[in-house]
Amino acid sequence: MLPLILVLLLVLVLFGFGFAVKALWIVAGVLLVLWLLGFVIRRPVGGGTGRWYRW
Repeated sequence: MLPLILVLLLVLVLFGFGFAVKALWIVAGVLLVLWLLGFVIRRPVGGGTGRWYRW
């Protein structure tokens, strides 16, 4: 009975880890698209340099 519980616990942990990694890849892809759009859509406001970020 204990080996079965350990195997099920291992499957649950690996499934959760895989889901978290997939979610992080999706978030990274969205942020990359927003970052690239910032370079494409940047417009100078008030005669500035056109940077859309402050750093």
